[in-house]
Amino acid sequence: MVDVAVIQFAPGQDKQENASTLRRLATEASDRGAQVVVAPEYAMFTAPRTDHRLVESAEGLDGTFVTALAETAAQLQIHLVAGVNELLPGDDHISNTLVALGPTGDVVATYRKLHLYDAFGYKESEVIRAGEIGTPETFAVDGLTFGMQTCYDLRFPEVTRRIVDAGTDVLLLPAQWVPGPLKEDHWSTLVRARAIENTIYVAAADQSARTGAGASMIVDPMGVTVAALGERVGTAIATVTAERITEVREKNPALALRRFTVTEI
Repeated sequence: MVDVAVIQFAPGQDKQENASTLRRLATEASDRGAQVVVAPEYAMFTAPRTDHRLVESAEGLDGTFVTALAETAAQLQIHLVAGVNELLPGDDHISNTLVALGPTGDVVATYRKLHLYDAFGYKESEVIRAGEIGTPETFAVDGLTFGMQTCYDLRFPEVTRRIVDAGTDVLLLPAQWVPGPLKEDHWSTLVRARAIENTIYVAAADQSARTGAGASMIVDPMGVTVAALGERVGTAIATVTAERITEVREKNPALALRRFTVTEI
């Protein structure tokens, strides 16, 4: 049994202010009992457009922003996940990276966005380098295994399936889900679909307006929304359990009954 929190806010172009807001909300979540706290994609720095400003904001995973995250995780004794703009030395592009910090302040897992948001009038590939496909990184808390993926990857069900095949019980999904016609409906539908088809929990932490659609939520393996934030800045918490996963998989053994596997193209 693990208490998981999603954080919802709208990061801006002041990295120090973003770190301060994230720390405040993580503290709020920790004070409410959260052991795992998930912040949005681009929590380090978000600009109104996907352009050179993201590249200029980038830092290594040993930089000031991740160091601040590590200090927060260590002080609160939590696992903290957030999206950062990772510097790629010698490259004019950066990585859209998720970093998970453990209670010791160490990096326990990373995830680099695989599918770039070249859709709905955006062109993330102009400044972002897609992550390499490898064995999904996970981390464990009190007997449950946590995996990560980012925003637009949600539209590709095989991404989640590979993470589940790596043993994940709870998917942590930071996002900057850009608002637009039907976009919030797509978000809620896809988050629930990934939970239902994989019989896992999904903890989806989106940015709030104006840069994100909000609607951060935690969904259980049957697709039931057990915590949600709507449009507001703040935190939402739910308890995730191995017993609930087992109960659902006894009713719906879809993973055991499938006849296909995922391969790289």
